[in-house]
Amino acid sequence: MSPDEDHQPSGARPSLFLERQSYRRRRLTDAARLLPFLGAALLALPLLWPGGQDTQDGVPLSSAIFYIFTCWAAMIVASLIFGIAARRMVARDDSEAESDRWQR
Repeated sequence: MSPDEDHQPSGARPSLFLERQSYRRRRLTDAARLLPFLGAALLALPLLWPGGQDTQDGVPLSSAIFYIFTCWAAMIVASLIFGIAARRMVARDDSEAESDRWQR
């Protein structure tokens, strides 16, 4: 080996930055993993509402049930959005794989 050759030292650290698509896919995955915890927190929120024997003190049961089913429907819609976004990212990754062949 000649001293003129350019090479990285064996202790070089890899790059700290990720590709844009990989970064977005990881953040989407992280958000999807937090979705059940958000849903549990939203569904547990009626437990903190004031409850009383009188109807003036507490929240009516019909409002609480409406809130729970609205949260349930919103969680379904949010999971559908995450699923569609994940499919689109996978489709983009498959189409970009052909362009990577030319760079090698």
